[in-house]
Amino acid sequence: MPTVRVLVEGDSDAVVVARLLTLRGVHDVEVRVTHGITNFPRHLRADAGTSVLGLCDAGEQQVVVRALRRLGIRVEGNLVAHGFFVCNRDLEDELIRSLGAAAVLDALHDLGELGRFRTFQHQPEWRGRPIEDQLHRFAGSGSGRKRRLATALAERLTPETTPQPLGALVEAAARVMVDQRAEVVGGSAAGSSSKR
Repeated sequence: MPTVRVLVEGDSDAVVVARLLTLRGVHDVEVRVTHGITNFPRHLRADAGTSVLGLCDAGEQQVVVRALRRLGIRVEGNLVAHGFFVCNRDLEDELIRSLGAAAVLDALHDLGELGRFRTFQHQPEWRGRPIEDQLHRFAGSGSGRKRRLATALAERLTPETTPQPLGALVEAAARVMVDQRAEVVGGSAAGSSSKR
C-alpha cells in the first residue's frame, strides 16, 4: 500500500507527476486525481502512516489553506511547509514556460495537432497574441487534448527543464519515502535489539 499520496486536480496533472516520479526513481506513490480543487478537502484525510502532498494552481491556494485549517493544521505563509506546491498559473503554463514554445509546437506536431493549432492562431480573438498564451488556450480546448499534450510534454522534461513546483513536489515525495523507510528500518532494529 502506498505510503505517500499526491493530490492533483486533473488527469493531465497526474500524467506529468507520475512521469516525473518514475524518472526520479520514486515508486509506490499514489497520485490521486481529485477532479477539481474543491474536492481536495475530502482527499486530505490520510490513512494512518500515509503522508499527503499536493499540487495546486496559484489562484486556488486558498481552497487548500481552508481545507488544511479545517483539519486543525495551522497554515501561515507558504503552503510548501505543508507539502503543497503551487503552479504559478497552472500546470500547462508551467510546462509551456519551462520547455519553451518550440518544444510545445514540436509536441503538437507529433500529436498531429499542429495544423489545428495554426488554424486556432488565426481566430480573431487569438490573432496577434503571444504564442505562449495561444498554446495555453489551445491546450485546454478540445476533448482530451490537455491530457494528450501533457503526456507528450512530460516525456520531454529533463531535470533542467522540470518546472520548479513539480520538481519540488517530486523531491518532497522522495524525501518522505526515504524518511519512512528509515523509520521502518529503525523500528525493526529497535525491535530486534529488545528481543535479545
